[in-house]
Amino acid sequence: MHKQNFEKKSEKIRDAFQRLKLEHPEKLSRRLNFSWSNWGFGIESIADSLSRLRKFGVDYIELHGNNYGPDLGYRPKELSKMLDEYGIKVSGVCGMFSSDNDLSSNRPIQRQCAIDYLKREIEFTSEMGGQYLLVVPGAVGRSKSYDSSELERSVESIRIIADLFIEYDIKAAIEPIRSAEVSFVHTISDAKKYIHAVNHKGIQHINGDIYHMQSEEAHVGEALMDAGKMLINLHLADSNRCALGEGSMDLDIIIMSLYLLGYNQDGRYVTAEPLGPGGDPYPAMYGNPDKCNLDLLVQGTITYFREREEILIS
Repeated sequence: MHKQNFEKKSEKIRDAFQRLKLEHPEKLSRRLNFSWSNWGFGIESIADSLSRLRKFGVDYIELHGNNYGPDLGYRPKELSKMLDEYGIKVSGVCGMFSSDNDLSSNRPIQRQCAIDYLKREIEFTSEMGGQYLLVVPGAVGRSKSYDSSELERSVESIRIIADLFIEYDIKAAIEPIRSAEVSFVHTISDAKKYIHAVNHKGIQHINGDIYHMQSEEAHVGEALMDAGKMLINLHLADSNRCALGEGSMDLDIIIMSLYLLGYNQDGRYVTAEPLGPGGDPYPAMYGNPDKCNLDLLVQGTITYFREREEILIS
């Protein structure tokens, strides 16, 4: 029986992984760094979130970028103390971009809000010891274009503060998002073109998201390989945007692709972000948490991920 096209592409990755396993087993000795994006936990306290992650063996947290104004968001000194208490490190910060702080907006005041927001979050990410700050070129939840100049305005906006990423040694991670949620930059290729258009040493990395990639990419494994060393973080959720193992996504191909990239190293992360289905996930950040369900979500996701990782490597 002839294989389907996606199966042929997956087979190439499987074969390359088997060669790596046979010829360079030392390159598989270190496991991938597993993190969790906490904004999907809703309005529960950060202490409760850290306690849950510690309980189920998650070593890193991607913090909600909630410094929406000078008086809003986490207090670094208090949060640092809690992180030390629970023994959890910060992988990075998930920047949140809506129509209120849109780098591509046709309203200058909203672009300025986005620039000011990034200034606060870059400094905050540095204070917390994070490696990256996720940046979305346009507003999430707005799939209709303002006009034909969104890309140019977004590029112009981020260039204004690009030097700060170098000054604070934080990597700007450009995230492609599916066309149901944003108006432009939907694929890894789009993100690379955006980075090329910015043309600045401070804007050189990509935040992938498997849920979006399943909608927009021809093959997730190939797209990850195409991202290459630019990939610094990868958001994980199953095909239904729920816990890993609850959908039809081929997690093995994703794990194999990452090992082929040499992604199992310092400063590179896989970050769970199972937000559930829907066109605009941002309301989740204000949801009332069901602690029992969140426990099951975290436990099920990391257990399934580590099980598949060990099966592939051993």
